[in-house]
Amino acid sequence: MATVEQCRDALDKLAENLAGADGDLRGAAALDRSVSCWITDLDTTFLGRLVDSRIEDVTAAPGPPAERAQIRLTMSGDDLVALVGGELHFARAWGSGRVKLEAGLRDLLRLRKLL
Repeated sequence: MATVEQCRDALDKLAENLAGADGDLRGAAALDRSVSCWITDLDTTFLGRLVDSRIEDVTAAPGPPAERAQIRLTMSGDDLVALVGGELHFARAWGSGRVKLEAGLRDLLRLRKLL
């Protein structure tokens, strides 16, 4: 089972990947939205802000998200680490219910390029 630190490291790597994206990928992530990622097996939520293809101000809080972020992810710590590490394909994980993504329709259409 992944630890809180491993999950934080994975989110940091995801932030680096987004910041280094080019072209269409960079445009897809060029949003200004609140983001939450609830790690169910650790009962920890990471909160942050997606701004101009960067994830900023990431904090961790115990339990499920207290407030509804504009982009919401729910998954296990192992799945987060595997997704960011390229070992788990997002569409398959989402389709099987291992990963949940909730956002407005417009955001989902833009984010699909990243997935």
